[in-house]
Amino acid sequence: MTEMRILLTGNPNVGKTTLFNSLCGVHQHTGNYPGVTVEIKEGIRKSDNQTFRISDLPGTYSLSAFTPDEQVARDALLTSHPDVIVQIIDATNIERNLFLTTQLVEIGLPVIIALNMVDLAEQTGITIDGACLSKSIGLPVVKVVASQGKGIEELVQSIIHVSQGKEGQNPAHTQYSSTITQRLEEISSVLKSHTHHLSGLTPEYTAIRLLEGDQKLSEKLHQEGLTIPVIDTMDPAAIDGFIQEIMVARYKTAEQIAGCSVSCSMARIMPTDLLDHVLTHRFFGIPIFLSFMWFAFQLTFSASAPVALVLEILFGSTSKFVSNLGLGETVTSFISDGIIGGVGTVFSFVPSIFILFLLLSLLEDSGYLARAAFVMDRLMHSIGLHGRSFIPLLIGFGCNVPAIMATRTLQSRADRFITIISIPFMSCSARLPVYVLLTGVFFGAHAGTVIFFLYILGILAAIGTALLFRKMVFHDDPSPFIMELPPYRSPTLKAATLHMWQRGKEYLQRAGIVIFGGVLVVWVLASLPFGVEYGSADSLAGLLGHLAEPIFAPLGFTWQLVVGLIFGFIAKEVVVGSLGTLYGGEGSLASSLAADPSLGPVIALSYMVFVLLYLPCVATLGVIKQEMGSWKWTGIALGWGILVAFIFAWAARIIGSFIIGA
Repeated sequence: MTEMRILLTGNPNVGKTTLFNSLCGVHQHTGNYPGVTVEIKEGIRKSDNQTFRISDLPGTYSLSAFTPDEQVARDALLTSHPDVIVQIIDATNIERNLFLTTQLVEIGLPVIIALNMVDLAEQTGITIDGACLSKSIGLPVVKVVASQGKGIEELVQSIIHVSQGKEGQNPAHTQYSSTITQRLEEISSVLKSHTHHLSGLTPEYTAIRLLEGDQKLSEKLHQEGLTIPVIDTMDPAAIDGFIQEIMVARYKTAEQIAGCSVSCSMARIMPTDLLDHVLTHRFFGIPIFLSFMWFAFQLTFSASAPVALVLEILFGSTSKFVSNLGLGETVTSFISDGIIGGVGTVFSFVPSIFILFLLLSLLEDSGYLARAAFVMDRLMHSIGLHGRSFIPLLIGFGCNVPAIMATRTLQSRADRFITIISIPFMSCSARLPVYVLLTGVFFGAHAGTVIFFLYILGILAAIGTALLFRKMVFHDDPSPFIMELPPYRSPTLKAATLHMWQRGKEYLQRAGIVIFGGVLVVWVLASLPFGVEYGSADSLAGLLGHLAEPIFAPLGFTWQLVVGLIFGFIAKEVVVGSLGTLYGGEGSLASSLAADPSLGPVIALSYMVFVLLYLPCVATLGVIKQEMGSWKWTGIALGWGILVAFIFAWAARIIGSFIIGA
């Protein structure tokens, strides 16, 4: 069985990841290209004695990369030597997508066009002659509906035929002006005798890159002792002119190709246009977005509660069973109090996390989250954040680590720093088990609303942080934001479930080791010194909690809650694990918390507010240092989070006492 390397590329929001999921199913993983932190999804598909190793590259509009995502996509296309490149094109906007095609064919590698969302194109009155398009562009064109799995087998067969030379490649190259053509010939004539410096690129394509002003490539060639007189002596203004000419020529080629194969027979207003008018409305857009989020959190708690209850009963029964085995006091305590009481308690809330991931996947696949970013852009600018900052902030609801990495798409240092400092206030999925536990014990039917309030509070804290730092530290205005709204799609349960599983699996893999390690440390501290009652105030955990308890006295936190906060610095999931360990594994943690006379709805609310806002986990702190490149700014982010957490948690206790009662 032979192996082929396939790269999936295309503009953002063309259904590339959906197609990737249809091709690979669950046989996929997330990796990184050497030297970068941008994640790349890779998967395997086997068909007709062929193994396809498929990479889903970040979306890009052009090979003239400006952001880290685009640079990764370009470098993979140019240096990984794929057998076939599959470009996914949005059938509802072919002309714009073909601009990237005109650059891909210049690389000189086999290219296949996967024309996605043809069903949506037909609904909007767009008629596409696939055979004519294939002839005009000189490349195989396969019509697919990735969300429904249509055309996938035809695409696989086309990949096989192209790799075997059974489907020809006669791409329509961009016709440049005589001046540009002459310059390209002069540059490529020099490069033809130095191909060993080109890293597998053709002299012709390298010439185009150099004429487009690719500084990275130019510096590499100079370091290897290769000089290009035509480029080295050219005036920068002249290069800018050539860049503009090349771009216009490519757009003209894309227009010509699309013009003879695409027709539109409908000029009426579509229902989706009316929907956009409502969802992106200047005044109603934000309330609608908040309503969607409230519904998602309410449904998350309601739907996961029965499963969580079953898991809680199962872990409780297992703990009692272990206690009756006579394994010895230490072993029994480790299994019952440590593993089951700590790790088991955390994993009983995994259903909540999976359901939230499922709902967010449905919103994302439908095209709504991009519209939420558009709606939030006005607010972002008014509070001193860049419109593009909304995407990292939204990612922060899943995990703060990739959210902070996503700020690399922001070109301004001020925009990046303000966004990075604001992201830790976005409530990541690791905090959700704490909310589900305490709201379930103390707030009953209002649990979903309280969780929604916590998420909104985190957003408000991020907004306040952005406003303060923009006015006090960074005084320039955020740079303008341009984005494209993808077409509405009908999300499929299969695709959304696959997205949920991938995100949930990554969460379990990342959190499992950290939770087990953290809970093990807490169990040891709760068991020592030998002879004291497990998890008592006389244990090392109790001494540690009592030592820090005076600091948290204004907030009303018990020493057990304080220990949870201390170890929550490892990972926020460990907060619940610590409480489960300290309160013991014999009974239900929820019932133990409810029976603690020092706890109540007000203290629980104050505690959740503190967990929401205080210092981020170790991994997040490390990424902040990496991205900001400064211990000073890392310390500022850390200290600011603790200060905000104390202020808001104290306010929650005071205000909560009036609203809820002592």
